[in-house]
Amino acid sequence: MTDLEKVRKITGVRFTEPVVSVLAKTGITPNTLTWLGFLLSIVSAVMIAGDNLIPAALVLIIAGFFDMLDGALARHTGKVTKSGAVLDSTLDRLSEAAIFIGILVLFADEGLFPGIVLVGVTLALSQLVSYIRARAEALGVDCRKGLFTRPERIIVLILALLIDQLFIALVIIAFFSLVTVVQRLAYTWRRLKD
Repeated sequence: MTDLEKVRKITGVRFTEPVVSVLAKTGITPNTLTWLGFLLSIVSAVMIAGDNLIPAALVLIIAGFFDMLDGALARHTGKVTKSGAVLDSTLDRLSEAAIFIGILVLFADEGLFPGIVLVGVTLALSQLVSYIRARAEALGVDCRKGLFTRPERIIVLILALLIDQLFIALVIIAFFSLVTVVQRLAYTWRRLKD
């Protein structure tokens, strides 16, 4: 595990542990949290499309917290399942795509053609980061490597929404997603050659 992976894991545990202890007593399921996070992401995407950026950021923060909680609750309650993992991964991809589509609609309304193209590039690269991990793991390679994974992308999007700098955020996400794609491909290639 790299230092960056450790930081992600420790940060996630610190944020989720107190809440997960309470949630475990309520009977709420990890899949319920996954669906709630997804629905909140859709709400945030609609707000972005309507140029309500600060409320969208606040809703996205809550959605991101649910995304952190679902896996933590599953581990805490011993309800980790393969079907839950597939649901979580699928809805994570759809949530992120919804946010990018919300930005695309906003840019289209503003007639910002370079922004529309940038949304497409950024969406493709961000999905590719996740795809490479999934494909590598299907081949038996644990591929959590990389500088810019989903949490970092969501943090950049939240900050961009708060300060109304979506175009710059997309440039940052696209660039660092490309770096992460290269990192993951190189790592997977080396592991598969051994």
